[in-house]
Amino acid sequence: MTDQTIFPGDDPLKDYEDWKDKPDRLTEHEDRLEEQRVGAEEAARDAAILAQPDPEIHPDDAEPLLRITDLDVAFSSSTGMVPAVRGANLTIYPGQTVAIVGESGSGKSTTAAAVIGLLPGTGRVTGGNIHFDGQDITNLSEKDWVKLRGSGIGMVPQDPMTNLNPVWRIGTQVKETLRANNVVPRSETGARVTAVLEEAGLPDAERRAKQYPHEFSGGMRQRALIAIGMAADPKLLIADEPTSALDVTVQRQILDHLAALTKEKGTAVLFITHDLGLAAERAEQLVVMHRGRVVESGPALEILQHPQHPYTKRLVAAAPSLASKRIQTAHSQGVELTEEELIGSGMGATSTESIISVKNLVKEFNVRGAKGGAKILRAVDDVSFDVRTGTTLALVGESGSGKSTVANMVLNLLDPTAGKVYFKGQDLSTLNRQQLFEMRRKLQVVFQNPYGSLDPTYSIFRIVEEPLRVHNVGTKKERLAKVTDLLDRVSLPRSVMRRYPNELSGGQRQRIAIARALALDPEVVVLDEAVSALDVLVQDQILLLLNQLQADLQLTYLFITHDLAVVRLLADDVAVMENGKIVEMASADDLFNNPQEDYTRELIDAVPGRHIQLAL
Repeated sequence: MTDQTIFPGDDPLKDYEDWKDKPDRLTEHEDRLEEQRVGAEEAARDAAILAQPDPEIHPDDAEPLLRITDLDVAFSSSTGMVPAVRGANLTIYPGQTVAIVGESGSGKSTTAAAVIGLLPGTGRVTGGNIHFDGQDITNLSEKDWVKLRGSGIGMVPQDPMTNLNPVWRIGTQVKETLRANNVVPRSETGARVTAVLEEAGLPDAERRAKQYPHEFSGGMRQRALIAIGMAADPKLLIADEPTSALDVTVQRQILDHLAALTKEKGTAVLFITHDLGLAAERAEQLVVMHRGRVVESGPALEILQHPQHPYTKRLVAAAPSLASKRIQTAHSQGVELTEEELIGSGMGATSTESIISVKNLVKEFNVRGAKGGAKILRAVDDVSFDVRTGTTLALVGESGSGKSTVANMVLNLLDPTAGKVYFKGQDLSTLNRQQLFEMRRKLQVVFQNPYGSLDPTYSIFRIVEEPLRVHNVGTKKERLAKVTDLLDRVSLPRSVMRRYPNELSGGQRQRIAIARALALDPEVVVLDEAVSALDVLVQDQILLLLNQLQADLQLTYLFITHDLAVVRLLADDVAVMENGKIVEMASADDLFNNPQEDYTRELIDAVPGRHIQLAL
C-alpha cells in the first residue's frame, strides 16, 4: 500500500470515485436495516465494557508506550526544506487515548505518519526522536518498520474507498494483514478473518468477508478498516479522522465500538481529528496543533473548559457541536437568543408566506436485478413541507434517508413519481423548457464538494461568470463588474479571478461555489451538505458568510444536512427524515427543546460533545 493511499491528499477525482463506487440504493437500505438489527445488542455490549473503571495510569510508575520528543518533520522542495512539524512533544501511556486536534495543514496527520514510518513523498524526520515501547524508532530501516506495523502500531485511515482495494474481497484484505503479521497458522486464517470482522461489529461476518467494498455502506467500510487495523492486536492504534465522512449516529456507534474494543484489548489510541468536541468526548488527553507546533496540551475537559492559547479558544468557539451545547444551556437558563444563533434576515419569527411548497412527494427507483416487491425502492414516501420566505428550513437525516433526492426534485433535476413542487404557487411540473430555464435563475444550489461542482479547467472568473453568460445577462464589462462584486461579497480578493480551483483551499473553493450560486440573484439557494466536508474553523466562516448573505439579500435557504449541531446554529425550521418519510417537523427551538420522536432524540443525542459540561 503506497504512502498516498494511506494519507490521501486533495484529489480532484475523489467525487467521481465516490460516486462510481457508491453502493446502490437497495444495498444501502438493506445494510442500514441489518445494522439497526444488531445495533442494539452491540450498543449494550459496548456500554457494559465502557462502564468498567479505567486502569489507573500514573506517569510516575508507568513507562510510556509512545514518547515523541522535539520532533521536526520537513519536506524537500525545489526551494529547500519546508517544515511541517516543529518541536512537537507527545506522550501516550499503555491503554490511554490521546487526541491530536487541529485544522488541515496543522501537522497532526504528518505527526501520525512519522510515528508509523509512512511519511509521504519527500517527507523525513529532521530532528528529535520517537520512542515506542522502549525502542527508538526514529530512523528504523524499512525491514524493521514492516515488522513493527500491524503488530506494534496499527492504523485506521480516513477514507475507506481510497484505502480498501476495490477489486479484492473484504476477507482477502483482512487475510493479507493476518498473514503479513503471522497472527495465526495458515490453516486458521479463514476462521480468524470471520472473528476479526465480528469484533469490528460487522453483522453476518462470514458472508460479509466474501463481498467487495462497493457492496458495503460507508459505516460498514469503516468497520472493515477497523478490523484490518486491529487484526494483529497492536499496542497502539492510530485513528486518523476515522469517522469524518459519516453520519453522527453511525459515527457514535463506530466510535463507541472502537472505544470498547480497544479498552477490552488494552490498546492505546492516538486519535486525529479537527473537531474539538469529538476529541474531548473520546480522549483523556488533548494535544492542540497549529502550523506544525503543539500550542497546548493537557486533560481534555480542562482544555475545553479553560483554553489558554488563542488558537484553542478559536477552536472551542467555532466547533458547531460545542456551540450547539452552549445555545441549549443558555436557553435552559432563560436566555431567548444567544449571539451564536445565526438568524439571517431575522424573518424566522415573522415570515408566513411560503416560497416553496412540497406536496405529497414520492420518488421510486427501479432496482436492477431485483424481483417482485424488491424491484421497486421507494426513496421518498409522501413528503410534504413548506419553506417560508426569507428563512432557513433544514432537511435532516442520515445517508439514504431521501433528503438529497427531495432536494433534486425541488430543483427539478429529478421528476417525482407522484406529488408536486410549487415555487411561489406555480407547479414546476407544468413548466415548458423555456419557463424552466427562466425558473433556474431563481433557484440555485451549492453542493457538498466544490471539487465536483467547479470545473478544474476553468479560471475562477469563468466559473463565476458562466451562469451570467448562459442566461445572457449583461455586457462583458457588466459581467466583470458583477463577478468582482460577488467576490467581494464572499470575502475573496479580486486577484483570485485569474486562479484555478486547484490553487485554492477547501474553504475558498466553497466561497467560489456560493458566489457562482448567487450570480443570477436567486431567491432560493439549496445548500446540499455545503459545509460538512470542511474543517470546523472554515465551516464557522462559511456559516457566518451564509448568515450575512441571507440578511443582506433576503435569501431563502433549503439546507440539506446530517449534522444537527450545524442545524442548531442556522435553521429556523427543521424537518427530520427517516427511510424516505418526514417523521418530525417543528421550529428549531421546539425540536431541540422538546423532540417528539425517538429517531429525532437519537440524532440530537449523537451530537459530539453534547454531554460535556462546559464552562459558560
